Amino acid sequence: MPENAIYQQLAESVFAGESKYIPAIFETLADLKDAEILMAAAPPAALEDIADKAGLSQAETAQRIDVLFKKGLIFKSKKESGIRYYRVRQVLQMHDSTAVMLDPPQRMLDLWKKYMAKEYNAYLRQVEAALPNPVIRVIPVNVSLKPENHILAFDDVNQIVQDAQSIAVTPCSCRVIDGACGKTVDVCMQFNKAADYSIERGTGRKLSPNEAIEMLQKCEAEGLVHVGSNSRSVGHVICNCCSDCCLNWPSVRGGLGKFVVPSRFQAVVDDALCTSCETCTERCYFEAISMTGKADTAIINSEKCMGCGLCQVTCPEDAISLKEVRPEDFVPA
Repeated sequence: MPENAIYQQLAESVFAGESKYIPAIFETLADLKDAEILMAAAPPAALEDIADKAGLSQAETAQRIDVLFKKGLIFKSKKESGIRYYRVRQVLQMHDSTAVMLDPPQRMLDLWKKYMAKEYNAYLRQVEAALPNPVIRVIPVNVSLKPENHILAFDDVNQIVQDAQSIAVTPCSCRVIDGACGKTVDVCMQFNKAADYSIERGTGRKLSPNEAIEMLQKCEAEGLVHVGSNSRSVGHVICNCCSDCCLNWPSVRGGLGKFVVPSRFQAVVDDALCTSCETCTERCYFEAISMTGKADTAIINSEKCMGCGLCQVTCPEDAISLKEVRPEDFVPA
C-alpha cells in the first residue's frame, strides 16, 4: 500500500474522500505511526486495543495519543469503565479542533484556507442535503431586546452564561485560518464539556460568568454576531462570528438556509427617528438593509434579516429595534 493511501483513508473517514486538501492536512499533522493510531481509534477503543491494532507498545501509543489529542485529531470519551479514544469524525469538527491547536503549523493553516476557498461550498451543500434540521442559529444581541419581548432562555446569552457549569474561551478557528478582517480572535466561547475539553488541551482559558458577559458585550460593539447550537438546551459553544472569515455564512448567502437559521427576531426601523446616516448598512452582514424607505430612511428586507441585532447596537438615534416575528417552536426542543 502506498504511504499516502492511509491519509486518503483518513480523509474518507471524515467524508472528504474527494478533497485535495484534507489528506494533506492529515499528513501535515500525523506521521505514519500516528495515522495507524487514528485508523485504530474507530470505533472508540481503549488504549491497549488501539496499541494492539496499531502494532505499537502501550507506552508509545499513550505518548502519541496525547500529542494527537492536543492537535485535535483524537478525542476522549470518559466513562466509569475507563477512557476510550476516538478519532475526529467529520470535517467541521476537524476544522475547529485543529485550527486552534497550540502553535499550529503554517502549512496546515494554508491548506485549510485553500480548502475553505475551493472545496468548502461543495461540501456544505452535501451536508445540508443530509441534515434533518439546521445545526446552528443566530442568537440576538441582548442589548437589542426590549423588555416587552418574550426572551426565552435559548435566546438569552446572559442566561446561557449563568446556566453554564464551566466556561472557557478559545481562539476563533475561522479567524486563526484567515483573519483578513482583523477582528478579535480570542472570543469563541465554550461551555461545560466543551470548556473542560479546551482547558485540558491547553487551547482554552477559563472565564468567570462576569468575564464572559463582558466579552460578549465587547463582541457586540465590535460587530460580531453570536451564533450557537440550534437547541433549547445550553449548547457547547457560542461563536462570535465576523462577516468574511466565518464558515457559517456561505450557507446563508448562497440561499441554502439549512445549516444555519436566523433568530426568532427581526430588525424594525422607526422612520420618524431614522436620519439616514447609513451606520446600520455598514454593520449588516447580510445586505438586509437599504436606504429606500420613506425619505430615504433605512428599510429591512425581511427575507435577508437574520435577527442578530448588530444594526441596533450602534444606531445613534435608537431608530432600530428587534421584534419577535417567529414562534417559540422555531427552534427544536
